[in-house]
Amino acid sequence: MQFEPREYQLKIAERASKANTLVVLPTGLGKTLIAAMVAKKRLEQHPQTKILILAPTRPLAAQHKETFEKFLNQEVFLITGKVNLEKRKEMYKVAKIISATPQAILNDLKRKIFDLSEFSLVVFDEAHRAVKDYAYVPIAKEYYKTSPYSLILGLTASPGSSKERIDEICENLFIKQIEIRTEKDLDVKKYVKPVKFEWVYVDLSDNLKKIREELLEIEKEILQSLKEKGVISKKLTKKELINLHKKFVESYKQTKDGNLFGLISKLSILLKIEHMLELLETQGMESLRKYFEKLKKSNKRFDKVLMKNEKISRISLILSLSKEKEHPKVLKLVELIKEILKKNEMAKIIVFANYRDTVKKLNEILRKEGIKSDILVGQSRKGKDGLSQKEQIEKIKRFVNLEFNVLCGTSITEEGLDIPQVDYTIFYEPVPSEIRSIQRRGRTGRTHPGTVIFLITKKTRDEAYYWAAFHKEKRMKRILFDLKNKKTLKKTLFDWLKV
Repeated sequence: MQFEPREYQLKIAERASKANTLVVLPTGLGKTLIAAMVAKKRLEQHPQTKILILAPTRPLAAQHKETFEKFLNQEVFLITGKVNLEKRKEMYKVAKIISATPQAILNDLKRKIFDLSEFSLVVFDEAHRAVKDYAYVPIAKEYYKTSPYSLILGLTASPGSSKERIDEICENLFIKQIEIRTEKDLDVKKYVKPVKFEWVYVDLSDNLKKIREELLEIEKEILQSLKEKGVISKKLTKKELINLHKKFVESYKQTKDGNLFGLISKLSILLKIEHMLELLETQGMESLRKYFEKLKKSNKRFDKVLMKNEKISRISLILSLSKEKEHPKVLKLVELIKEILKKNEMAKIIVFANYRDTVKKLNEILRKEGIKSDILVGQSRKGKDGLSQKEQIEKIKRFVNLEFNVLCGTSITEEGLDIPQVDYTIFYEPVPSEIRSIQRRGRTGRTHPGTVIFLITKKTRDEAYYWAAFHKEKRMKRILFDLKNKKTLKKTLFDWLKV
């Protein structure tokens, strides 16, 4: 394939060919092509070696196979868990370039049917995943230990906002240098199209406000009780609550202490109240009603205790009497999309929502309103219906060909899938994660100007989530520039052994 590399791609590829590099580049600015340029150079330097490209999902691995084949004019073998074991063994014998999912590679390393010693480059796409026990971590370790030609290239649009997380990624992937570019960098600026941001606010309905007040009262009572017992000193985030709950459950298993059981009960109920508030504030009456029905049918002790609460009984009554179904955002979303399509009937719009049920519901409502819409969700799991890899790719093609205007998606739509250009990205609800926020926004402004719209419910976690992601992103850029300006990142034990 004839490809004219951009100045920043040449510079980054040149540096990344010499040392283990983490490339941080906004979505749509050609990270994969930088990786292909580095791969080409490595094969020229070490013609007897092989190349491995890793991506967290099957559709993304399939996409990389296509890109690398076009650029390098060589066959790329696709290795995923869907390819049977015998066929994988055959592929490993003949493959020069492999695009794969990490779990398949890790399993085959453990089976000793795959060996990394002949590879002169491993590309870790969506490198922000290289934390804790994700498969990227042991693969990088094994590669760095066994290959005399080892070179690692990590690619991401957003590695995270804490220095600890970025340090962990760099350590796990043996990164020696960081190459970061933002939309404001001079060598990138001319390739980035302007993106306009809009914030659309809605109010909760009176019934939702009443329910919210009752739930906040229950939450306040439980938090006060936990403070008095010295368990907490301040209101905790959902993640902190989950970790505290896990800690007490583990302790109770060891000690069978009755006091701990009481605390576990309170924390379990608190987590359910937190979930109710999230459903109410971001999804609306129907989602909350379904959750209440599920709790009523539950035989779990803590669920029964919660459903006997006087305030919960009052909420149940409001839910059963109210005819209200949709969150106020739904009407606003329909209104916004109709306005967009009135101005431009060829517009491509992505709507991001956190829950699969919400995505399906929004799609149904948009279709009822005569809007051409479809969904893109992950693959089926735990009895939930989903889309196969083939169906996901097919839907993207149909969207690109404008067979429908609106694609409603969950997190599967965030990460790396090649949706060339959309005119509008709509956040049905803001997300507190800067990584997810950056990935979602990256769908807009690739080849022509675009608009990002945030739907925000006033005086709810929507506002907090929006600002959390905003501040985390600023912090991330500051940390990355500090790290980039360091001459080299710290050496590991493996580095000293390789000297």
